[in-house]
Amino acid sequence: MKCPFCGSIEDKVIDSRMGKEGDVIRRRRKCLKCGQRFTSYEHVEEPLPLVIKKDGSREFFDRYKILTGLKKACEKRPIPITKLEEIENGIEKKLVGLGVKEIYSSWIGEEIMSSLKELDKVAYVRFASVYRQFKDINDLIKEVKNLFDHKTKTK
Repeated sequence: MKCPFCGSIEDKVIDSRMGKEGDVIRRRRKCLKCGQRFTSYEHVEEPLPLVIKKDGSREFFDRYKILTGLKKACEKRPIPITKLEEIENGIEKKLVGLGVKEIYSSWIGEEIMSSLKELDKVAYVRFASVYRQFKDINDLIKEVKNLFDHKTKTK
């Protein structure tokens, strides 16, 4: 594994742990050249569908795009990274379970929004503002109002 600090490919695994679901292995590594420690994750490669974008183009599914979007939405929120990884893993599992060769990006976006809505309302509104491309403050106000309306209906 290439060291993210010095680029050396000589390292030693100092700790391995299996994820809760047993579908990922987290490895702590130590670079033998510079001595820095870093983490790597090992996943089983599963056949993932192509993602159909809004413009009709297709690209390979990229789990890191989901995680990056989640991190941006949850920036400066009291949410551990492990929670975001669980959301990403859950979406990926659902996707594999569907057994389709192609999936619309909108399906992925709605799954992310659904998960964020339950996890953190502020992160949800942040993600929604980008995902739904709010044109002005009125769109944002409508979304927050819907969030409050939904909250009072479930009580």
